[in-house]
Amino acid sequence: MQVPAPFEYERATSVDHALTLLEKYGQAGRVIAGGHSLIPMMKLRLAQPEVLVDINELTELAAVEVVAGTLRIGALARHADLLASVQAGALFPVLHDAERVIADPIVRNRGTVGGSLCQADPSEDLSAAFAAVRAEAVIRGVDTERAVPVREFFHGPYETAVGPGELLTEIRVPVRPGMGSAYAKVGRRAGDWAVAAAAAALTLDGDAVADAGIGLTAVGAPRFVAAEAEDFLRGGAATAERFAKAGAIAAEHCRPAPDQRGPVDYKRHLVAVLTTRALALALTRAEA
Repeated sequence: MQVPAPFEYERATSVDHALTLLEKYGQAGRVIAGGHSLIPMMKLRLAQPEVLVDINELTELAAVEVVAGTLRIGALARHADLLASVQAGALFPVLHDAERVIADPIVRNRGTVGGSLCQADPSEDLSAAFAAVRAEAVIRGVDTERAVPVREFFHGPYETAVGPGELLTEIRVPVRPGMGSAYAKVGRRAGDWAVAAAAAALTLDGDAVADAGIGLTAVGAPRFVAAEAEDFLRGGAATAERFAKAGAIAAEHCRPAPDQRGPVDYKRHLVAVLTTRALALALTRAEA
């Protein structure tokens, strides 16, 4: 039977209390909320925190709301909460697209949005979605608060901008009128990690692409972003031919690794197809 290494447990009663505990324990402390990623890693002893700081009582971090033209998603919001938000789905359909294909209802009812981002798993769905819409992550310390663009939040597999003694408290997504967005994914079975996935966000200026965001999952895209494909689209016509070209560029510049989910050539093919599909659906939604 797999069991975690011994650890201490602290239950935070407020954000300030959580930050005090995290500052106290430093590198030895880890936050636990949903626990669907951390607990399995602890059982395998891939993670061996000395102290777990439970933040499940911090309901002030659980809101999903639009404030002053920004969608604000508390780090403790459950996946099911984000999926249930009519406002979030209307403004950023890519988030609902991604949430629908994350695991299963049991995981979505317990797992948190912030936990998914902080895990920084290369195959995680929301990371690419938030990268495509250029979200910001709000990180707090005892005496500090900073907003980090999601595109700078990920430092590598399982590494983020959240340092010892800090806590991700909120994800903010500026509302951009006329933006359309979408997420397309291929997995081996329903609710599985992605073999490959693509998120797209488009803002139009007439028939041209004023701005584009493309996020990629599970294929080694630096910080989940297909920057070269975005650059190609920006300022050009929003056509099927250019979307296909953008997909090809995204496939060329990502770095998938061969594994049990498929060889490199197959994953690059999926990137091209899924990026094209996500862009086409984002365009339809932008024009609606």
